[in-house]
Amino acid sequence: MKHSQLWLSLARDHPEHSRAFEEEGFARGFVRIAGVDEVGRGPLAGPVVAAAVILPRDLTHSEIRDSKLLAAKKRESLALWIKQKAAAWGVGVVDSGEIDRVNIFRATFLAMARALRHLRPAPDLILIDGSYQIPFEFLKPEDKKAGDGRLVSSVSSSGPLDEIRDPKPETGSSRKFPMQRAIPKGDRLSLVIAAASILAKVERDRMMLEYDKLYPEYGFARHKGYGCLSHMQALRSHGPSPIHRMSFRPLREALARKQDNDPGPLFSRP
Repeated sequence: MKHSQLWLSLARDHPEHSRAFEEEGFARGFVRIAGVDEVGRGPLAGPVVAAAVILPRDLTHSEIRDSKLLAAKKRESLALWIKQKAAAWGVGVVDSGEIDRVNIFRATFLAMARALRHLRPAPDLILIDGSYQIPFEFLKPEDKKAGDGRLVSSVSSSGPLDEIRDPKPETGSSRKFPMQRAIPKGDRLSLVIAAASILAKVERDRMMLEYDKLYPEYGFARHKGYGCLSHMQALRSHGPSPIHRMSFRPLREALARKQDNDPGPLFSRP
């Protein structure tokens, strides 16, 4: 059995938004446990956004749960509470142009890593929603590059992390690289992951409302970039906008149709 499978023995059944995963980590000697989640892998437009949250050990809230189960106003009020009460929180953003360059799978890890870099104090254990851990290459410091002028790159309550070193075999808080645990449906099983899902959702929705002001013909305020019928109709009528993900097949098909019907120029990326 791999080392990563040995460190944390967890029961199969946990109540929603519980702290069972965190408590198991605390019992094993971890001190700062972060939850990580993302939103925006599936849309045809806009960024993928991830959030990372460290909550005080004794903190709980009965209404924190998977962001998809909450109304928008409730998410916003909970996001404010989380930011006020968290030991640390951060949000990482990867825009549509970068998604097209690196692919959505890698972009998701990149957004998570950017969110984690904002946590101070740094976590020694990361609980991730889903089936995959973040590859170590994404957790190393990024080269500083000029921004592309889009709405945000990341926001947080704290400064950047120090350089994260290669993993070592120790366990607990003595590790130089944070341990990771991927938890399928973690946003419904772990309070700290659910908190991260709320921050990520609120931030991405805010961004899409701003994009709706720039490109009102697409209806981003309503569908947030997902491929619903009205969105597909707008694509057929107007072609892709600068925030559409051109590496996604529906966008390539829409671009081809637009060029066939109207050979004039489309939007150009800023």
